[in-house]
Parts: sequence; structure tokens; C-alpha cells
Amino acid sequence: MTQAMQKKDKTEESIKKDQQETKVSPPAKPVLRLSPTAWAKLLYFRDHGESEIGGFGITSQDDLLRIEEFATVKQEATMASVSFDDEAVADFFETQVDAGRKPQQFARIWLHTHPGDSPQPSSVDEETFRRVFGKCDWAVMFVLARNGKTYARLRFNVGPGGEVVIPVEVDYACPFGSSDREAWKSEYKANIKADSWLTFGSRRNERFESEPETADLWAADDWLDAFETLEPDQRQLVLDEITSRSDLWDQESEVMWI
Repeated sequence: MTQAMQKKDKTEESIKKDQQETKVSPPAKPVLRLSPTAWAKLLYFRDHGESEIGGFGITSQDDLLRIEEFATVKQEATMASVSFDDEAVADFFETQVDAGRKPQQFARIWLHTHPGDSPQPSSVDEETFRRVFGKCDWAVMFVLARNGKTYARLRFNVGPGGEVVIPVEVDYACPFGSSDREAWKSEYKANIKADSWLTFGSRRNERFESEPETADLWAADDWLDAFETLEPDQRQLVLDEITSRSDLWDQESEVMWI
């Protein structure tokens, strides 16, 4: 072997070695992690009633995808949607700023539950995520279903933008607090106004006390319109609740009255 060939071989070996040493591993996929305390509180709120429940994830300063607390605000909730009280949200944000937290720690992760077994976001969820969090530099939508299944999606709204579904974990590695069921019960009572689908038209009826037939038709139309907007699993929940309510049935004629 000539000296030139030996030199060439050494050069190629050196290049391969440098490539192996400088090879960059792909970045780890982001993970949404919840402290055991935040997870337990979320489960408690999910199981305390039959409606959806919504709130914000409060994260640590060093890891914006690690939720240390789950916080709720005053809201009207049904089996298919959650509507936050604007003034309550403003008060919550002010309290968090006074506590020394930045918006990235308390206003970027939207947590909510589904009363059914599917954690997949509904069309209402998608619209809310776009409307409320579409102007944030980044945000996360998290859904917890009744059977424990979860869904989390991280969205970036800066630069070219983009989004990715990310895994969810309960993080036992860091210190965490204990549960406080009494405090959670008081918070639920203070913040959650849950409306049953079976009383959906009751407030409408108050406007037509002098015309009961018109009131019945108005309520029925509203109820059916809202029912048609539900996802299939949410419709089934409504139907299951109706069939389990014997007080809605005329025992003699076996006709259901709504």
C-alpha cells in the first residue's frame, strides 16, 4: 500500500470518527407532567359531578410543562361545555401576578374534563382553544376523560407555528403536597355552576309564563339544537341520563315528557 493510500484511509477513518462523536441526538419529545396533588384534585373535580370542569395549570418556574397546581375559577358547566366568568379570570390572573408568577406559569395550560370515556377534543373545545389561546406564544390543551384516558396538545403560535400531541405523566420525582378534600369541596361549591341538560329549557320557560305552550316549544327547539352539536359519546351520556330518570316518564302511558 502506498503512502498516499495509507494517508487517505487515515483521513476517512478520522472523518467517520468525528461524525460519530459529533452526532446530535434528536430532541426529546416534550411531556406534560402533573404533580400527584394536582392530578388528585383534577380527578376529584372530574368525579364530583356529571358536567365538564375547566381550569388552569399552574407550573413551576423552571419547568413550564410541569403542573404543580390545578386551579378553577367561577364557571358555568354542562356535559358538553365550560364557560368561564370573565371577571373571575381577571381576578385569578391578578392574584397570580401578585404571587410573583409570570403568565407563562398560570395562563398557558388549559385543563378540562370530559364526562364521557373519550378524551378527544370536541369541536367546541377546538373553537375555544383557537379563540382564547390563539394569541399566546404557546399553549396546551389537556383533556381528562372519565375512564382516566388523557389527551394533551402543545401549540406554538409564533414563527411558522405548529402543534404536537404530547404524552402525559404523573410526576412523583419532585416533592408534592397532600390532598385537601375539604378545601377542594369548598372550591367546587364556590366555582362550579353545573347545569343539567334535563333542565336546559327551564330558564327559557320563565320568560313565557303567560304562554306555556310557546314556552314548551321554545325549550324543545333549544334543547334539540344543542343536542345536535354534541359529540356522539356526549349524546349517549344525555340519553343514558334521560332513561335513568323515572320521574320524566308518565307511568300510565309510558310517554316521556320533556
